[in-house]
Amino acid sequence: MNPEVDWFFEKSTPWQAEYRQLRKMALDCGLTEELKWGCPCYTFQRQNVVLIHGFKDYCAYLFHKGALLKDTNKWLVQQTKNVQSARQIRFTNVDDIVKNEAELKAYIFQAIEVERAGLKVKMKETSAYEMPEELEEALNADQEFKAAFEALTPGRQRGYLLHISQAKQSNTRVSRIEKCKPKIFEGKGYNER
Repeated sequence: MNPEVDWFFEKSTPWQAEYRQLRKMALDCGLTEELKWGCPCYTFQRQNVVLIHGFKDYCAYLFHKGALLKDTNKWLVQQTKNVQSARQIRFTNVDDIVKNEAELKAYIFQAIEVERAGLKVKMKETSAYEMPEELEEALNADQEFKAAFEALTPGRQRGYLLHISQAKQSNTRVSRIEKCKPKIFEGKGYNER
């Protein structure tokens, strides 16, 4: 157990019992406990294997390369359509965790083997993402803006494509483009400060 992570298990949350059981199981599998993204993350040879996190309606194990796991129990959930690699197993009570401990550990051991083998998830190329019409028009209308956008790393470009395209209305997409322009000109990603 890593004392830097203890606060996560001591904070007031409806998932206290579930978190403790998930922690015990991950440690039983020989993983190293670290704190990443404000959550307990369990690693094998410094590679992220599984993370514990909670939401309003459930808590979960998040397998970083869950897309590569054989989902024999059909438990793995793709959090959103844009998540390419990670998959969750969701929990709403500690009894289900305890009852399925052997199967859950099998998923963890499988994830460890994925890391041991050095497997990688084949990610979608940036060009495979749909370009919102409004962004395409803005890029074509302003060559400096286009050059700044194209100078971004592929990951930063994807972040903007996803953020802008998630807006349902055209005027909202246009507004998002305008708000993002200063960061794009600075070479920063959508979530960067």
